Amino acid sequence: MTKPEPPDNDGNRAIENAVMLGFFVVLVAAGIWLLGSMADLRKVQDCAAQGRRNCGTIESPNHSQ
Repeated sequence: MTKPEPPDNDGNRAIENAVMLGFFVVLVAAGIWLLGSMADLRKVQDCAAQGRRNCGTIESPNHSQ
């Protein structure tokens, strides 16, 4: 007697692939954000190591009217 074949779960596979794609996109976005924040921190630390003052970033308000 042969074993019955399991039913195809193409619907479940598509959902799993979509979830994995979403997880991958979030992971890549978090990595890009982390690299950017590490670069900013490195710039501030380099500035402070040179003995400079006012190494923090200055954000000016946008006055577009």
